[in-house]
Amino acid sequence: MWRNTHSGWGIISIALHWMSAVAIIGLFILGWWMTGLGYYDPWYNQAPWIHRSIGVLLLLFTLLRLVWRLFQPTPHAEGGRLEALAAHAGHIVLYVLLLSVMVSGYLISTAKGSGISVFGWFEVPALVHDLPNQASLAGSVHWYSALALIVLAAGHALAALKHHFIDHHKTFVRMLTPKYSHHVDESSQ
Repeated sequence: MWRNTHSGWGIISIALHWMSAVAIIGLFILGWWMTGLGYYDPWYNQAPWIHRSIGVLLLLFTLLRLVWRLFQPTPHAEGGRLEALAAHAGHIVLYVLLLSVMVSGYLISTAKGSGISVFGWFEVPALVHDLPNQASLAGSVHWYSALALIVLAAGHALAALKHHFIDHHKTFVRMLTPKYSHHVDESSQ
């Protein structure tokens, strides 16, 4: 099942979700690690290049994910009305933080007018640069947005585990396999 249904997520949504999760965690760890590198460290230039390249790819995946979500049904939330509203609000905040992290990262990287080379495959031009304190202000937004994103993502994961192990909802399983979602569709008809 490639597409979403009202009872479950399709393969594309599931793949984009898990690729984003891995990229976000990896970028956070890499970003934290590389801030402690010294000028003469062999990774001093390589780590930021990898971080920026993956960040741009994540931005592209996130935009694709948002467009895909516009044209796909969203599976019905399990639980009460308050839980559904909290989940919806949480997802919106996750996307806002994710976009804030990526846009601020772009503004840091392009502050001096240089584009961003993405693994040498293509370059993202510096459309905005030379603003007063651009790198410094964008750096603060980037760091605090990334921290908030990781905290909220951890809460998101804990909520999914709570729904699975305590509430016995199918929320977590639906994000693991479209086969299960398709089965639910057939059995509910």
